Amino acid sequence: MDQHSQTKLSVNINKIATLRNSRGGNNPDLVKTALDCESFGAQGITVHPRPDERHIRYQDVFDLKAAISTEFNIEGNCQEESFVQLVLANKPAQVTLVPDALGQITSNHGWDTIKHGQYLKEIIAVFKDAGIRVSIFVDPDPRMVEAAALTGTDRIELYTEAYAKNYFVNKELAIAPYIQAARTAQQVSLGLNAGHDLDLHNLRYFAQNIPGLLEVSIGHALICDSLYFGLEATIGRYLDQLRG
Repeated sequence: MDQHSQTKLSVNINKIATLRNSRGGNNPDLVKTALDCESFGAQGITVHPRPDERHIRYQDVFDLKAAISTEFNIEGNCQEESFVQLVLANKPAQVTLVPDALGQITSNHGWDTIKHGQYLKEIIAVFKDAGIRVSIFVDPDPRMVEAAALTGTDRIELYTEAYAKNYFVNKELAIAPYIQAARTAQQVSLGLNAGHDLDLHNLRYFAQNIPGLLEVSIGHALICDSLYFGLEATIGRYLDQLRG
């Protein structure tokens, strides 16, 4: 089996919750959507609950944990005590730690793993002691990757907005820092995930060129594409991109 067939697709279903919340009730059904994603081939489900519950509600996390059978990835701001308690209560396969500010629309930068190294070491130990795999959000900077290895994290998730933004300008230049960061991750024995603004245009090239890519987490683009292609066909298209 080659590298690309091993890269897992985790579907972020935040946007399904946003649509549901816009009208109240339970349409679309978040849990059913997650189960459908699994049945259509997704190897994981990702959620990013925030304190204002503007999309994923805390109860959703408990409901999803009880229902899904693939890897459950809960991402969020570990500086919020409510997030820490939510994760510990549900014990997902993976927690992804992001340095969000309160009220932030979406994640837009990685951890400064040098400046916040001691804090990360302490909070990562909390989750690992509970048997939860930990990934932390980082920018494609070898210094940040090297420092991440000192925190005790199992994986890093490369923040891919800059790659996506510059892909059509010069894809070779856009991906170069990510290749370097991925090689550094291999050297310091860190697992590698990626996510943010990956889509049907740029995913294949990314997966083909990033060594050791274990998982991509994709939400916004995938849910938008499903409006045109249908959810099952869309997940199939994303899986095809990962197969090379």
